[in-house]
Amino acid sequence: MSAAQDFELPKDVIFPPGDLYSDEPPLESELHLRQIILLLQCLELWWQNRNDFYAAGNLTIYYSPRQHKSEDFRGPDFFVALGCERKVRKSWVVWQEDGKYPNIIVELLSESTAAIDKGLKKQIFQDIFRTPEYFWFDPNNLEFAGFILVGGTYQPIESNPQGWLWSQQLSLYLGVHENKLRYFTQEGQLIPTPEEFAEQQVQRAEQEKQRADHLAAKLRELNIDPENL
Repeated sequence: MSAAQDFELPKDVIFPPGDLYSDEPPLESELHLRQIILLLQCLELWWQNRNDFYAAGNLTIYYSPRQHKSEDFRGPDFFVALGCERKVRKSWVVWQEDGKYPNIIVELLSESTAAIDKGLKKQIFQDIFRTPEYFWFDPNNLEFAGFILVGGTYQPIESNPQGWLWSQQLSLYLGVHENKLRYFTQEGQLIPTPEEFAEQQVQRAEQEKQRADHLAAKLRELNIDPENL
């Protein structure tokens, strides 16, 4: 018998309830996990100098009118709330956030969740959360759609020629790039990941060095020592 089999908790031990920690089920796949991380990291890098938003993935939102943790809660795959303090949270508790709900929600579809994401959750986000924008994306078949709240009802967001959907809340496009959901600026620039940003910085530094070396060579051809300039 293993050590794990030998160990049993006393039957009279009672564990206290958690203090509004997120209580979300495991993600559907590695694709879903990586997509959430991608959305989170890219936005936090793009808004690195902002302190008036909160973005999270697979985190519980508690919204009970009676302020009960045991009722009325949902866990969007990814959401962003604007006009709030940028800090770490155990969960998003509406009655502790001045009644604020997310400004934008993204659900990642799967075979087991697509019907709920397109039905019940969409209805909740529309009628109760009143979330201005709702998107869904399937990491497997790349199905992508977005909706904006107009007169209390979600209306489809029209895509641009590239198939991207404009988010008024983020002032960014969302679109599929290399089988992943990414952000784009209004001018069409891809919002980089931290790794892509670091690589861009290295490339810029190398380009600057090459230009400086080229200028120095030209000066020497003119018998000018660039070190004495």
